[in-house]
Amino acid sequence: MTTAAGYRFSLPFDEPVEQLEDQIAALRALPDADRMGEELTQLETGRDAMLRKIYSSLSAWDTVRVSRHPSRPQTRDYIQMICRDFRELHGDRQFGDDPAIVCGFGRIGQRKVMIIGHQKGSTTQEKIRCHFGCAHPEGYRKALHKMQLAEKFRLPIVCLVDTPGAYPGMKAEERGQAEAIAFNLREMSRLETPIVSCVIGEGGSGGALGIAVADRVAMLEYSWYSVISPEGCAAILWKVANDETNRSAADALHLTAAQNLKNGLIDDVVPEPLGGAHRAPEQAADALAAWIDRSLAELEDVPPATLRRHRHDKFRAMGRVGTVHDDAETA
Repeated sequence: MTTAAGYRFSLPFDEPVEQLEDQIAALRALPDADRMGEELTQLETGRDAMLRKIYSSLSAWDTVRVSRHPSRPQTRDYIQMICRDFRELHGDRQFGDDPAIVCGFGRIGQRKVMIIGHQKGSTTQEKIRCHFGCAHPEGYRKALHKMQLAEKFRLPIVCLVDTPGAYPGMKAEERGQAEAIAFNLREMSRLETPIVSCVIGEGGSGGALGIAVADRVAMLEYSWYSVISPEGCAAILWKVANDETNRSAADALHLTAAQNLKNGLIDDVVPEPLGGAHRAPEQAADALAAWIDRSLAELEDVPPATLRRHRHDKFRAMGRVGTVHDDAETA
């Protein structure tokens, strides 16, 4: 698959599919392509069957790799596809503007909303400017300031999460990275306006949670959401991050959408098109917009005090532990 930056990129398990797609493209380019209808149909059917087989049995680590595909839609892509009248807002009123977080007013369907999301960048220059989606403290402060603005005008908030984690550099720490994220967690839990959040790619640690305290939390089907990346976990536990340890860490972290839903950390899984969002971005955008519309419809008549209480109870209920007693030991 050719990325937005103009280079070809294939995941290892996608290579057989790419070969079929090359054959399909070559047939369609022939002068007498109209006569190749049966052959094209057979190839497309075979490709779809192969995609279903591959993507129905992805490992956790392969899911992480799909979530990082260079052609996977990002926040600005979704804004362009599902939003009307988007007006971007900048700055945190303390330090500056962080391009790793995008904020602005817009319309999704008939609703006016505040949209906030991580932006990784597509080209090399944009990735560097956006710190590869790793926000600085001013990014989280900007996000919270815009959320409070939305609360003032009684507008719902839509957050799109896509970050490997908050920026880990010294300058970010000097400007209060941990405090900025912690402050967001507290203040988002208190906002008296509906909040919905969806992990559209990577959901790494506090960098993700800094804009993910919401009344409804969802994940796209091939995204991940965890306290740490597989590589980070592998480096801590095995002192080396390679394909083998990354796979083991990804399995242990239970970071896929299905696993997070089973563990009660999210409310919904938004289905992706066959082969992932990078293969059909508009279909993925339609599914995301439908989930946002449905979730906001469920929340629009809930009193503000009830929203706050339910949001508080929702996150307090996560991570409960219990003790299992052995009957033989207690006898």
